[in-house]
Amino acid sequence: MTKVKVLVVDDDSDTTELLKLMLEPKAFEVVTANTGEEGIELLRITSPDVVVIDLWLPGMDGLSVLRAIREFSHIPVLILSAVNQPNIAENALNGGADDFLNKPMNNSVLVASINRLARRARMARQGKGNGSDPAN
Repeated sequence: MTKVKVLVVDDDSDTTELLKLMLEPKAFEVVTANTGEEGIELLRITSPDVVVIDLWLPGMDGLSVLRAIREFSHIPVLILSAVNQPNIAENALNGGADDFLNKPMNNSVLVASINRLARRARMARQGKGNGSDPAN
């Protein structure tokens, strides 16, 4: 089975390292970026299966990164946010995010969300359905 490649974009290097340490033993390949601009560049270079973006990034915030990604890609995007306000999640989901989790997140829920998004993307690429996830 091929590893799921995940691009994690978060300005906090402790968070990116923690996510890497948490995901890699679960058969994920993790690439990290600490700015939105770096994340967009790595997305183009590394072709991950799923992108995980923190909303609060310096310079280019997470929603701006999401909008920039949506200009050239339909890759699944999971937004992470430490702010627990309904309008934040609503803006992210309406802006093109595929999923939204609040920090701190449950590790098993994060893993399940990434796997679901990667599975849906692979099915869409293989032409098996319209890319919608029947589990939702």
